[in-house]
Amino acid sequence: MTTACTNLLKKEFPSMDSETKQYIEGILTGGADDFESGDDLYDAIGDLLHEIAAEKGEDDIRDLCEQFLCIMKPTDNVRKGAKVLDAPKSLGQMAANMEGLQEDISSIWVVSRDDNLKVNSKKLEKAQQKLQQKQDKRSDVVKPAVMAPQLQTATASQVVSKKDNQLEVKGNNRSMDIRIENFDVSYGNKVLLQNADLLLANGRRYGLVGRNGLGKTTLLRMISGKQLTIPSHITILHVEQEVIGDDTSALASVLECDFVRERLLKEEKEIAAEVAAGSTDPALSQKLTEIYQSLELIESDKAPARASIILIGLGFTKEMQARSTKTFSGGWRMRLALARALFSKPDLLLLDEPTNMLDIKAIIWLENYLQNWPTTLLVVSHDRNFLDTVPTDILHLHSQRIEVYKGNYEQFDKTRTEKHKAQRREYEAQMAHRQHVQEFIDRFRYNANRAASVQSKIKMLEKLPELKPVEKEVEVVLKFPEVEPLNPPVLTLNEVSFMYNKDKVIFNTINLNANLESRICIVGENGAGKTTLLKIMQGMLTPTGGMISQHRGLKYGYFAQHHVDQLNMNTTCVGLLQETFPGKTVEEYRRQLGSFGISGDLALQLVASLSGGQKSRVTFAKMCMARPNFLILDEPTNHLDIETIAALGAAINKFNGGLILVSHDERLIRMVCKELWVCGNGTVTSLEGGIEEYKRLVLKELADAAAK
Repeated sequence: MTTACTNLLKKEFPSMDSETKQYIEGILTGGADDFESGDDLYDAIGDLLHEIAAEKGEDDIRDLCEQFLCIMKPTDNVRKGAKVLDAPKSLGQMAANMEGLQEDISSIWVVSRDDNLKVNSKKLEKAQQKLQQKQDKRSDVVKPAVMAPQLQTATASQVVSKKDNQLEVKGNNRSMDIRIENFDVSYGNKVLLQNADLLLANGRRYGLVGRNGLGKTTLLRMISGKQLTIPSHITILHVEQEVIGDDTSALASVLECDFVRERLLKEEKEIAAEVAAGSTDPALSQKLTEIYQSLELIESDKAPARASIILIGLGFTKEMQARSTKTFSGGWRMRLALARALFSKPDLLLLDEPTNMLDIKAIIWLENYLQNWPTTLLVVSHDRNFLDTVPTDILHLHSQRIEVYKGNYEQFDKTRTEKHKAQRREYEAQMAHRQHVQEFIDRFRYNANRAASVQSKIKMLEKLPELKPVEKEVEVVLKFPEVEPLNPPVLTLNEVSFMYNKDKVIFNTINLNANLESRICIVGENGAGKTTLLKIMQGMLTPTGGMISQHRGLKYGYFAQHHVDQLNMNTTCVGLLQETFPGKTVEEYRRQLGSFGISGDLALQLVASLSGGQKSRVTFAKMCMARPNFLILDEPTNHLDIETIAALGAAINKFNGGLILVSHDERLIRMVCKELWVCGNGTVTSLEGGIEEYKRLVLKELADAAAK
């Protein structure tokens, strides 16, 4: 028995190391009584066998476990007429080649049994009735009125070729290209990607685009979490979580990412301490020389300057770089995480909406910096300007697959439009041709003289490739409520000042006004007071000086920058509106959600299970349920896809109330804003020339900083 199990192990897992082999053999030879079925044996050693041979599927491993069990317990498991498999059987292949396989199939499934083992049907029926009665009693004791929706999780599966697996096992794979073939990604019961392929060529910059909720963020997490197979020598960094705050300075936190430099500096410090203590070992002197050479080779002395340049570009002043990381807010710690990623230069850098945490000045710097990125970059972004500037290729996620387009987003948009036009023309031409041929067939079907021609036409139709109509994506439509006009003045700030304490003045004597025709965008660096100004206008903060006048009919609709914090994640979308605005029918709640693209089953999902963009739409629906006549939107484009941003711009232009917008999205600013307010240096000023003039000033400032 031991020899048979060992031989089967050697045959199926030739690359297994000796320690693992001894461990599995111990289970197989010493625990026959512990396993009642092949499933029990699979639970014991299945995961280990999958790690050894990743190319084998679950069915293959389960079949092997059955074979091991047959060897371990021949009298119990092999009945009269059964056949021990000498190799794993592929049921799919056998089904495809059904003819001539009756014997093989019967050898697996048809097992003759002793009559003594047959079940008494009457006794079985009684036992089932008793069991059902017990279950009914339990369900009566604890029976929820409504089944609580469950939060779903994402899963991935992938078929890895034997060639790639062998290269990986032998350590011969040195390619820096990343090829992920034939993989599926699901979120609960929803299939996001099916039989998809993804090739990331070394040194290319890829922009991943697609509608909200299709799985862009999930795909990045599958890659970074190694749930999709990536060559082990490829280093991956996914900027998703903020840096943990501690006493380390911002600059030191970035420098820590260079592990080679940190190790060499630590060794240098240790050896220097030994020499200072009086050690005369010549080996120490030799080792110190080697360390200095290695530090010079990696240009260690230039590392602080390189890290500082990255931090300055992302908005950290010299004073901020010396501050400990625990003194920064979450947004700044996210910037710090981005700085660490840019400094460490992994083989594959994954960025998910990197512009969300940045102001316009930092976005412009990041766009310029990433254009010279030396390794592979995969970025999810909704910022149209960013996608036109940074990527060399666009990956379009739709219809459960990924299509690759060369060039930036503008080129992708043109190519896709032309492709759809060509496909539509081809489809329409074939439909017209089919109709013409079918009319001929129908006309002369019973004409003996035309029988040969009719048969020829029928065969020709059968051979024509079956084209499918071009899939047209559902247009995104957002709709703000109709409101009654208000006579100006609607909102006025006279000599308003504000300070958090005596030492920190945010605003000093600002004078502003707005009405229902206003389309105002507020720009400025992070920390300049944009969100503070919005809260002062709404009365959330009381100014320390000056006066605010508001029309008595003014009703704000506020979309907060961190709107997700205001949502109850443990309820459904309909339930969320029901909590805030009780007393309405379910149809009214669903109609409100539908006006912002949350329709069908989506409206009944848990809020926590939605994508970032879908949560934003739910926030819009909740905000507009109160029918506001003045919208104050603080970074509303964060997490929205490009199509939804365009729909938001169109909805704002149709809205007959007022608008004050804080945004870094150039496209939206150009679409809707008629006036630009620049926030900074303790004041707010209206800038003539709009966004173009502001960009010109920012570029000049960046150029001056680089020259210094």
